[in-house]
Amino acid sequence: MKVLGMGNALVDMMVTLPDDTLLKELSLQKGSMQLADKAFSNQALAKVSHLNTVEKSGGSAANTICGLAALGIETAFIGKIGKDRLGKSFQKDLLHYGVKPLMKFSDSETGLALALVSRNGERTFATCLGAGGEMEPDELNVSLFEGYTHFYIEGYLMQHHELIRKAVELAKEAGLDVIIDMASYNVVEDNLDFLHFLVKEYADIVFANADEARIYTGESDPEKALAVIAKDCWISVVKVGDKGSLIQVGNAVSRVPALPVKCIDTTGAGDLYAAGFLYGMHHQLKYCLCGEMGTILAGKVIEVIGAKIPDEEWQDIQEQIKTVIYKQAD
Repeated sequence: MKVLGMGNALVDMMVTLPDDTLLKELSLQKGSMQLADKAFSNQALAKVSHLNTVEKSGGSAANTICGLAALGIETAFIGKIGKDRLGKSFQKDLLHYGVKPLMKFSDSETGLALALVSRNGERTFATCLGAGGEMEPDELNVSLFEGYTHFYIEGYLMQHHELIRKAVELAKEAGLDVIIDMASYNVVEDNLDFLHFLVKEYADIVFANADEARIYTGESDPEKALAVIAKDCWISVVKVGDKGSLIQVGNAVSRVPALPVKCIDTTGAGDLYAAGFLYGMHHQLKYCLCGEMGTILAGKVIEVIGAKIPDEEWQDIQEQIKTVIYKQAD
């Protein structure tokens, strides 16, 4: 398995909120991702200036790709950054994990995602895309995709319809399987018709959480939503928070429980779940065991602030992963 990712290249500014008052002041819907212009971003940053902040590289697809690279999978990432401190920080982080950066550059500032973390660990994003939102279809060519087996794309890019269409067409031309993570329920809602087209025509593997699956399918029951998505792709996965995850391949459904962990911040949970799941596929594990792999990584990342698992945790993760691989032999 060799995985190429594409997404918004962002640096996350993590802020832990004492309560949800600020979300109401900024008219941000809890748990959503809202695009913000520079003026709104500056206003929001000013309102949290008295709170402790943590700066970490982010971006949904980049989080997944870094997770895969940390597990030893050959990866690369396509994104656009500014020629500024945040852009250098983002690219340095990719290299730290062993990801091949296939970056485009802009005179605009690197994108910044203000991540507001509620007391229950749920995060709300106000994202100023900056350079990350400026990638154009003509910046992509088939040579970028050659040599990889899978193309992973985040739902946060869905507003760029022509860019996404060009990317998946090139991926298929180069013989890659296409993986789509739906990313956020409001993104699904705003791009519903295009996302239906994309999944039906190009997707091989689809990841969604319960809210995203509900909006995509119109089914409030996660298992029914899973079945609807499964009609249009090879593997469908619906994550249901502390109830675990559901996986469907053909007519076969697997149910994977969540791990009992202390939730500090849910940022990156879905991204790292995808990394673990795909790593399980790399080892040709049963799909329920792929889900267990995803659950291990998701459980680790929600115990820390930000979407990156600390370096010192990866040895323990590898030990947990070995126990899952041994189950295949049993």
